[in-house]
Amino acid sequence: MGSLYQESPPLLLQDLKVTINESTLIFPSDETSERKSMFLSNVDQILNFDVQTVHFFRSNKDFPPEMVSEKLRRALVKAMDAYEFLAGRLRVDPSSGRLDVDCNGAGAGFVTGESEYTLEELGDLVYPNPAFAQLVTSQLKSLRKDDQPLFAFQMTSFKCGGFAMGISTNHTTFDGLSFKTFLENLASLLNEKPLSTPPCNDRSLLKARTPPSVTFPHHELVKFQDCETTTVFEATSQHLDFKIFKLSSDQINKLKERASETSSGYVRVSGFNVVTALVWRCKALSVTSEKEEEEANLERESTILYAVDIRGRLNPELPPSYTGNAVLTAYAKAKCKALLEEPFGRIVEIVGEGAKRITDEYARSAIDWGELYKGFPHGEVLVSSWWKLGFAEVEYPWGKPKYSCPVVYHRKDIVLLFPDIDGDSKGVYVLAALPSKEMTKFQHWFEDTLC
Repeated sequence: MGSLYQESPPLLLQDLKVTINESTLIFPSDETSERKSMFLSNVDQILNFDVQTVHFFRSNKDFPPEMVSEKLRRALVKAMDAYEFLAGRLRVDPSSGRLDVDCNGAGAGFVTGESEYTLEELGDLVYPNPAFAQLVTSQLKSLRKDDQPLFAFQMTSFKCGGFAMGISTNHTTFDGLSFKTFLENLASLLNEKPLSTPPCNDRSLLKARTPPSVTFPHHELVKFQDCETTTVFEATSQHLDFKIFKLSSDQINKLKERASETSSGYVRVSGFNVVTALVWRCKALSVTSEKEEEEANLERESTILYAVDIRGRLNPELPPSYTGNAVLTAYAKAKCKALLEEPFGRIVEIVGEGAKRITDEYARSAIDWGELYKGFPHGEVLVSSWWKLGFAEVEYPWGKPKYSCPVVYHRKDIVLLFPDIDGDSKGVYVLAALPSKEMTKFQHWFEDTLC
C-alpha cells in the first residue's frame, strides 16, 4: 500500500537567518568576444520565468566554504565563456516583436551569505520549505528591473561547514537536461578539466519552418486569447493542503507488473508512465466531493500534461549538448469514467501514447503552431518530474549533493515528482497541493489504485 511520507507537515524553519555578505556581478573572462543576439525558439519564448534550485552539501574538511566560494566564482567566470548568454539580458527585438538574448556581457549575479543554522537543523530536506527561497537570489537590488541577470548564483554556508548552492536561471536559458549538462561542465571546470560536454547554443535548430505548417491538432496548446481560466503555471489564492506521497521501488515495480497484465504492449510500461497514470487517476477523480457532482464528473474529459525531451525524436536529431528548451508538452485525455473503470494498464497506455505521438513531424508542427498562434500548454494537471534529472549525481571536488531540489511554490494543478534523498532515483516522492476536500479524495484514490 502507498504511504503518506508525512501525515502532517513538520515544523519548518520559517527564517533561515541568512546574512548576505556579498552581492556582485561576475563577467566572462573573454572580454573580446563580439556582442551579438541569440535567437530564442518558440519553445523558449513561452518560458520567460525564473527557475530556482538549491543543492545542499555536507561539510568537507578539505573544502571549507570560503575555499568553495572562490573556486565557484572562478569556475563560473570560465563557464560563461562557453555559455555567453548567461551574462546577457532578455530583450524584445523591435523588428520582430520576439524575445531574444542580448549577449552584451552585462554579467551574472554572484552572491555569498551565511546562515546561523547547521545543515542538520534545517530538518527534512525532502519536505519543500518556502524558506529555501532565502538560499537563492533572483533579483539584484543594485540593478534596475530591466537589467536583471538571466543567471544568479548564491553560495550560503552553514555553521557546520556544510553549504548550499542556490541557482536562479531564467527558463529561457535551459531545460532540465541542459541544466544538468551545465552542472557537469561546472564540475569539470572546478576539477580543472575541460568542459565535459561543450554546449551547442544554436537555438535556430528549433526555428519554425517557412512557411509554418501545422499538420496535427494540438489539444495540449491553447491560444492566449482563447484561455478564459488560469494556466497550470500560475499560482492560486486558494488555501491548499500540501502532502507528500512516497512510492518505493518495490511499489513502482508492482505497478509496472500490474499494468503489464492488461497492456497491449503498444507503449513501454515505464516507471514514469505508471506513476503519471496513478497521479492522473487520483487528480481527475478528486475534483468534486458531492455525490451528484461526482456522477456528472465521470462524464467530464480530463487532460494531463507532461514534458517530453525531443532531442532524439527529430530528424536530424538535436545534439545532446543543445542548451535550449528541447522539450514539448505531451498530453493524454480521457473521460473520468474511463479513469475510474478501465484497467490500470489501459490508463498507462493512454499516458504513454502522449509521448509516442511526438515524432519529428509532430514536433515541427507544434513549433509552427507557436509561430502562427502564440499560446501555451493547457490542461487539467501538469506532472513536473525532477525524478531522474540527476542533479544530485553530479560529482564536484567536494562530493555529490546531499539533496538537490527546486524551490517549490504550491500550484494546485502541478504535481511534482522528486527523487529520494542522496540521489536515490529508484523511489519517488509525489508532491501534491490541493484544496482540503480534493486532497482527501486524492489520498483515497491513491491508496485505492495501489491496492
